Amino acid sequence: MTTAPDLPPQELMERTGRQRLVVSALQAVLPAHALLWNSEDTTPYECDGLTAYRQRPLVVALPETYAQVQAVLRACHALDVPVVARGAGTGLSGGAMPHRLGVTLSLAKFNKILKLDAASRTAVVQGGVRNLAISEAAAPLGLYYAPDPSSQIACTIGGNVAENSGGVHCLKYGLTLHNVLKVRGFTIEGEEVEFGSDALDGAGYDLLSVVIGSEGMLAVTTEVTVKLVPKPVLARCIMASFDDLRKAGDAVASVIAAGIIPAGLEMMDKPMTAAVEDFVHAGYDLNAEAILLCESDGTPEEVEEEIGRMSEVLRRCGATAIAISQSEAERLKFWSGRKNAFPASGRISPDYMCMDSTIPRKRLADILLAIQEMEKKYGLRCANVFHAGDGNLHPLILFDANDPDQLHRCELFGADILETSVAMGGTVTGEHGVGVEKLNSMCVQFSGPENEQMFGVKRAFDAKGLLNPGKVIPTLQRCAEYGKMLVRGGQIKHPDLPRF
Repeated sequence: MTTAPDLPPQELMERTGRQRLVVSALQAVLPAHALLWNSEDTTPYECDGLTAYRQRPLVVALPETYAQVQAVLRACHALDVPVVARGAGTGLSGGAMPHRLGVTLSLAKFNKILKLDAASRTAVVQGGVRNLAISEAAAPLGLYYAPDPSSQIACTIGGNVAENSGGVHCLKYGLTLHNVLKVRGFTIEGEEVEFGSDALDGAGYDLLSVVIGSEGMLAVTTEVTVKLVPKPVLARCIMASFDDLRKAGDAVASVIAAGIIPAGLEMMDKPMTAAVEDFVHAGYDLNAEAILLCESDGTPEEVEEEIGRMSEVLRRCGATAIAISQSEAERLKFWSGRKNAFPASGRISPDYMCMDSTIPRKRLADILLAIQEMEKKYGLRCANVFHAGDGNLHPLILFDANDPDQLHRCELFGADILETSVAMGGTVTGEHGVGVEKLNSMCVQFSGPENEQMFGVKRAFDAKGLLNPGKVIPTLQRCAEYGKMLVRGGQIKHPDLPRF
């Protein structure tokens, strides 16, 4: 039985003994091919999209039936073994990073679309179904699934439920929460649970809103009923250039203030525009300090009227150039850069860390200018792309993870962005989740008693704390230590925020 050779002897003995115990228990409930424990087999599971932090799991379980999922959870609960559920591993906050003495429970084999219902405009899918696969299957019915994260070609609906994912069209159509009717799964004890209903509302507490966005801490999702919406007759996109960040930020607020809710409203700054244009050649204005992508969808008459109104607002706010897609191919070309922002960043830097804070729309320019000052402070570059319509930022801090000093400065840079966002009236995450990445920043947004209330919800579902432990909610001790560290390092910027 091969284990991690780089561990201290005492820890290696502990891991080896525990591994034998867990493997023996799971071999009784899983076929041989559905259980991995050798280092070369478990290493691919050591991180998710947040590659800066890695940890090999003790065991990887790949069940193929609901009964096997239930049996794995019951076995782990009996042995007090932590369980981390994993979908496609595209998450960006370390939510699926394994526990070193725990089981990674992969739901990859649950990839069936069980039912498409045109009359009720719903689809019942297993947790491992890819986001984009739902829309592809529903297309012959003239329907699609609206939330569209940039990773939609690979990310799973179970992962979307865990993180309450959004996408470029979330401004008009909502996040995962607004597009899911029902979630089914299992608790850590192996009890089958169901949240929500096939109706628009259900009796009792709204536990569906609790489990969506709970980052795998309350239950393991196996099946989801999603809402489908009709494909619009027409969609067109405006690409607007601005020679000033503040003008671009003010334009976003002005579009919403005019009573317009675009299908998508995205913003990219100059460094990001240069990166994606070199990658996909979308025709972006490389001289602009920022560009906005504003989409309208609906009937031809609705789209024409809304495009006209948005163009007028953008010109009034100082747009230096406006281009309007004249075909579906051109619309997709405009969006190709935005959809490929992350891979484009990977071409210009060994690593990047993608933040995910949300701020009031009126503060967009303020946070971008603050980030520019942080670039000088921490000596690292940052490219910005985000869902401007709902104020969800995605600053990509560029660094080299092989350099410990760069990683440390990147962590400080990210924490600074999150704390500044909270001070501006925002929150530390909009759709990527907290995971391990933003755990310290939860101390900045929430007080000790508030975090303890969240632990209370966790204990109600998982009294032993075995599902995805050590993530999302910081302990009082962690917050105290983090606060003292910031005081010692002179990092306190907003002393009025919670931290101890």
